Amino acid sequence: MFPTLEHEEILWQNGYNYLAGVDEAGRGCLAGPVVAATVILPPRVKLNGVNDSKKLSPQAREKCLIEIFKKAVAISIGICMPEEIDSLNILQASLEAMRRAILSLKTRPDYLLIDGLYKVNVSLPQICLKHGDSQSISIAAASIVAKVYRDQVMIAYHDLFPQYNLKKNKGYPTAEHKQAIKNYGLCYLHRRSFRPCGD
Repeated sequence: MFPTLEHEEILWQNGYNYLAGVDEAGRGCLAGPVVAATVILPPRVKLNGVNDSKKLSPQAREKCLIEIFKKAVAISIGICMPEEIDSLNILQASLEAMRRAILSLKTRPDYLLIDGLYKVNVSLPQICLKHGDSQSISIAAASIVAKVYRDQVMIAYHDLFPQYNLKKNKGYPTAEHKQAIKNYGLCYLHRRSFRPCGD
């Protein structure tokens, strides 16, 4: 199933011009930040190949990203670092990263399309869509922006901590990453509240 503009079309027809798709990346990781992105697309935009970022290869994501940046009205990023994740919990940190991304937009949105079940603490009308990155083009575009940005951050962190092979696992709980934690202990990028890090 590919995402469509069905939800966006209804909102555009009801007079909402600036619709922001909102999604995050890195929720299930043991290391690194959770990154949220917001994308406002122009009405009836055509974006070829855009889908839930998890369903795309890295090469396909990069190709889509170029098209998203060419066509989007506005794009922004919000980040919560590991110490914030440990303090807030991963759900609240994800919602806070989304809130930061929304507030960073240069164009104020009229309406938010949020991936997931929980509203974001901003005074804007919003709809939450379960598996929204598979339903809405705007959310799918945000998922790609968040994923590519976060992957680039983790590749940069690899140079600081090569023992964890972050350029490959991006902080996710692979067998290799968990073994590296056993061998070398934790670094400041690790989420100490996550079970494999706390064991």
